Amino acid sequence: MSDIKVSLPADCVINADIMECLDYLPDGLFNLIIIDPPYNLAKDFNGMKFISMSAKAYEDYLRSWFYRVCDKLSPDGTLYMCGDWRCSSSMQRVIEERLTIINRITWQREKGRGAKCNWKNAMEDIWFAVKNPNKYYFDVEAVKMKRKVVAPYKVDGKPKDWQETETGNFRITYPSNFWDDISIPFWSMPENTDHPTQKPEKLYAKLILASSKPGDTVFDPFLGSGTAAVVAHKLGRHYCGVEINREYCLWAAKRLQNAIKDKSIQGFANGVFWERNTLGEQKSSNSAKKASQIFSQLFCKSC
Repeated sequence: MSDIKVSLPADCVINADIMECLDYLPDGLFNLIIIDPPYNLAKDFNGMKFISMSAKAYEDYLRSWFYRVCDKLSPDGTLYMCGDWRCSSSMQRVIEERLTIINRITWQREKGRGAKCNWKNAMEDIWFAVKNPNKYYFDVEAVKMKRKVVAPYKVDGKPKDWQETETGNFRITYPSNFWDDISIPFWSMPENTDHPTQKPEKLYAKLILASSKPGDTVFDPFLGSGTAAVVAHKLGRHYCGVEINREYCLWAAKRLQNAIKDKSIQGFANGVFWERNTLGEQKSSNSAKKASQIFSQLFCKSC
């Protein structure tokens, strides 16, 4: 374990308990930290069980590692933490003890168990916090949305703030803090694993593109099946992840190996994020782009 502090690889997955290895990781190293910790509910993580507790006890659990995680963040770094309605308020209180919260993203994950005597739980929060509110990186151009235009409006016969294309009418929009364009991984998606709380690659792609530069290092202290590392690799960032479960580490390693050949992220194409159920339009747009590139190359050669 001591070797980590002496020579930490640029990209690594560490099979260890985060409580035991944090002191061996250099302080101020990571530009972006994404945390998806156990929520305050009973959950079985491949034989390792997390038990729900009181809000006070859960906050003490967060503090037992969160302060030290913050030490690993660079002076101008950003941290995101995921939570549900049960633990989100506890997370907010603990995060504010060390960082400045900039915003709260609400993710409509849609899928969730129905309830006869309650509203179906289909939302999660993602807290966006920074070390220095006067100096942090955020690239809004990298995370814009491509949305279908339902009511096309024209001025002097020309589209106003939208584009007419062969695949339909679309508008490039600024992203809000309400995300309804991301589905959780399901069985037919290549990224899907048996991890019970796996986050979508598209969701992490938004966080990484917005809050890190190519070549930066992304840290995930609860790596799970490796989504943060996989997406960081696909987007040209370095990664470091810690995961206590050996089998989850093997799943992450397999996904990282696959990502060497396939760097696609479902729902992110041609530099923009697309709405749900637009795979046909994405493929058509990609085909049109390739055709245009080929035509341009041929035209240039003929010149």
